[in-house]
Parts: sequence; structure tokens; C-alpha cells
Amino acid sequence: MVVIPFSESFETQMSFAGPRQKLAKTARKKAKPRPKVKRRDPIFIDGARPRPMYVDYKDLELLGKLVNRQAKIIGRRKTGCTAASQHAVTSAIKRARFMALLPYVGE
Repeated sequence: MVVIPFSESFETQMSFAGPRQKLAKTARKKAKPRPKVKRRDPIFIDGARPRPMYVDYKDLELLGKLVNRQAKIIGRRKTGCTAASQHAVTSAIKRARFMALLPYVGE
């Protein structure tokens, strides 16, 4: 029986980590911090919240901004509305659709 001495290179290849050795993570570029801009609620009039929260269904200029080309109501994330004003906008848009002032289906 012949005994072959292990070389150092073989020991470094066969580490205790096994076949699934962890690879070194590459450094990621960090994103530049964006300055936080407080979005204004489009429903507020002169910076004051109207009470009770009511959006006029006949105000087609405002409602047109809150509806996309397909006549879908744009969500809060994009419009910047608060939950209360978004609820008022939704009911106003639905009322305007029922009164045939806004289309149910866009282009």
C-alpha cells in the first residue's frame, strides 16, 4: 500500500465548508438619498382641509386629473391624497359617471 502525502494546495481546496462554499459578496453601490418632499393633497383648498370632506362631482377639471386614460381611478400613492379625501374623490367620480359626466370606459 502506497501512502501519498497530501499537498498544501489540496488542503486549501478541500476546506471544511464543503462543496457549497460561500462566495464573497460584491460591494453594491448605495443609492443616493432622495430629499423627502411632502406631497400636497390635491383636494385641500388653500392648504385647509374642507370639512366635511366633500368633492363636487361637477368639478370635472379636478376629477379628470384623478382618473387615467382608461377612466380608472388613480390610487392614493400616485395622487398623494389622504384616505379621507381619496374616499371622497372615489364617490364623486362614481357619482359623475352615473350622471354621465365622466365615462365609465376611456380610450
